Amino acid sequence: MSQMRKEGEKLASRPGEGAGRLRVVYIQRKPRAHGNFSLEFIFDDVRRRLSREIEGVTHVVPFLSNGVFRRLAIALDAALHQGDINHVTGDINFATLFLRRRKTVLTILDCTFMKNRQGLQYWVLKTFWLSLPVMRTRFVTTISEAARQDIIAYTKCDPAKVRVVPVAISEGFVFQPKPFNADCPRILQIGTGGNKNVHRLVEALEGISCVLEIVGVVDARLEKKLKEHGIKYESRAMLPQEELLKSYAVSDMIAFVSTYEGFGMPILEANAVGRPVVTSEVSSMPEVAGDAACLVDPHEVQSIRSGILKVIKDAEYRELLVRNGQENVKRFDPDRIAREYLEVYKSVLEGRAG
Repeated sequence: MSQMRKEGEKLASRPGEGAGRLRVVYIQRKPRAHGNFSLEFIFDDVRRRLSREIEGVTHVVPFLSNGVFRRLAIALDAALHQGDINHVTGDINFATLFLRRRKTVLTILDCTFMKNRQGLQYWVLKTFWLSLPVMRTRFVTTISEAARQDIIAYTKCDPAKVRVVPVAISEGFVFQPKPFNADCPRILQIGTGGNKNVHRLVEALEGISCVLEIVGVVDARLEKKLKEHGIKYESRAMLPQEELLKSYAVSDMIAFVSTYEGFGMPILEANAVGRPVVTSEVSSMPEVAGDAACLVDPHEVQSIRSGILKVIKDAEYRELLVRNGQENVKRFDPDRIAREYLEVYKSVLEGRAG
């Protein structure tokens, strides 16, 4: 038995840490007044599912990730709240800088923040959100192979250091069969950020009888585009999960033709509910979708249009996508995902390679 393993077993059995359970401290960002809290939901669920195997402790850093001094204070604060294993759950990657390297796991969901960056801004992000944090950790987890390859390309780290642990599908998303309205389908689009490619989707829908429901902020430019192309649409932003579930349930199909995604959760959510999906053949989306979506070129309007029309017109193909979707979600079972994180923690404790 290696010295590292002996050290790990000693740590795991220290008095006062709960029946010999491994104490994992989850170091999380301070939440903003508005925004996405998906990171917190992911790891709340992981801790709950692993409660018999680990003592999961959440430490929320005391400052928002703004400015040099606050970020330095976040890193110092993290160093004062370490456990047997430290897990920095994302967004504040620089919080790893003063942690025990061999006892630290970092989750990087994706490298979207590096896209279209140049000059000093590119260097700062690459250095303090990628290169140094990755160097200061034992393992990095990410949510797709596409994201893993990006991390390796940016940091030049040992590929064995970066492990893929996908996002689990929420238990709230369950199969809800619904007759498909082929005359005027309701098409659901989640998100309106630049990578979501909504403008090309709008162009592709011109002349197709449908209602486009957009979950996200429709700015003046997008609103003008929708009117120019004669698209009937509805929009709602910042939906709680109960309302989002209703949007999936009343939809006929989901369009998710992003140009880049670290994962692409709407694909799985649609699979679970039982809706056919049209998504992109690039980035992580084919990996997540498997054979449970119609894949299109997100940069070509005609390809998007052809995929949508195929789903609308071909009932047998739609049914195949729905059946395949029910199988696909099994790969992302929450208990299975939690066990994958436990394996990462065990590897840290035992000093195993990737």
